[in-house]
Parts: sequence; C-alpha cells; structure tokens
Amino acid sequence: MLEYIKVILVKVAFDRMIFEKELRKGLDLLQPEERLKLKQWCYDNFVDRHLLILESLFAGTSRMSI
Repeated sequence: MLEYIKVILVKVAFDRMIFEKELRKGLDLLQPEERLKLKQWCYDNFVDRHLLILESLFAGTSRMSI
C-alpha cells in the first residue's frame, strides 16, 4: 500500500489541493511504521513544492507518535 500511495502522490503533486487530499487518505490507510516511511519520503521528495502541507499534516508528530 505504501508504494501505491507514493505513486499517487507523484502523479498529483502538480496540484496542492489534490496532493493534500491524497496524502490525508494515504495516512489513514497506513500502519504507524509505514507512516514514518511516508513522512520521510514526502520530505525527501516534496519539501520544495508542498512544505506547508507537510508541516500541517505532520505537525506535532515525532518519529514515535505518527
């Protein structure tokens, strides 16, 4: 599931609203350890385009609490 969510996020990265919607959906589907991997991957790949969304969705989360 994690790899599928990554594919979707890459495809919708051009649109801020769709990206946020799909990231929210993806986070709901994943287990905590997968969420950690997705968080790191998102920051590695989208920090330049979607920093505010990432900070919003991952705000207040540490590696232990996602």
